[in-house]
Amino acid sequence: MPESDSNDQSNGKNELAEFRTNLAEDRNIMAMERTFAGWIRTAFAAIGIGIGFRALFGEFDPPWLARAIATAFILAGAWLALVAQHRASKTLSRLDPHELERLSPPNFRVLAWLVAAGALALTAGLWILNDGSLGPGG
Repeated sequence: MPESDSNDQSNGKNELAEFRTNLAEDRNIMAMERTFAGWIRTAFAAIGIGIGFRALFGEFDPPWLARAIATAFILAGAWLALVAQHRASKTLSRLDPHELERLSPPNFRVLAWLVAAGALALTAGLWILNDGSLGPGG
């Protein structure tokens, strides 16, 4: 076999291997996006558990206990959203898309911070609002 034929075959194999590697990196990006979505769903679930706990056990004795437990779940949801954003951005910084367009890291950041801000506002509402009015006396 002539040397040029073996070089052509070798170059073709190298190109195919590089293409497969690029596709694998694209799959990793998509997997990271799905993982981020899973973390955000978990954050919303924690926030929902906090709201549900407060609604279900609102007449606890002492009265602040239900709010404290609900607050813990809601703040855990905020923390999860921020951790998910940090991990997603860190992973995306190491990967380069080849055949697909990915969401930019600021989109992840905006979503995570909106979830965290909403959780903080909800927590403030739990502690400040009493039967729809400000303060304990109504």
